[in-house]
Amino acid sequence: MNISPFILVIDYVLGVVMWTLIGRAAMNFFQKEDSEFFFMKAFVKLTDPVIRLFHFVTPGFLIKPMVPLYVAWFFYMFRFYLMPYLMGYSVMGMLSFPLESEITGFLVTLFSKQN
Repeated sequence: MNISPFILVIDYVLGVVMWTLIGRAAMNFFQKEDSEFFFMKAFVKLTDPVIRLFHFVTPGFLIKPMVPLYVAWFFYMFRFYLMPYLMGYSVMGMLSFPLESEITGFLVTLFSKQN
């Protein structure tokens, strides 16, 4: 299927933001948000602006480590429902997200090579 580069860029950006938010939530299991660990500092610095953008729809009862996961859910829902429509998919199928499809294709190629 021929997909517009503009739509691919939008999906890739949304996918990277979504996975970065999920990464921050996962890191919260092992590190505090104010940790000096480089990766935790990077996750917090990259995702804080996005989390602030969604502050008005984030319920106050959520514990702080779950907020990035809640915001990532919005990105997932947008990618799951709107992006397939923009890409011209008539049915939502497994691995129809372009970003994840590219990563999966790369991994299959990488691990299926015979030595």
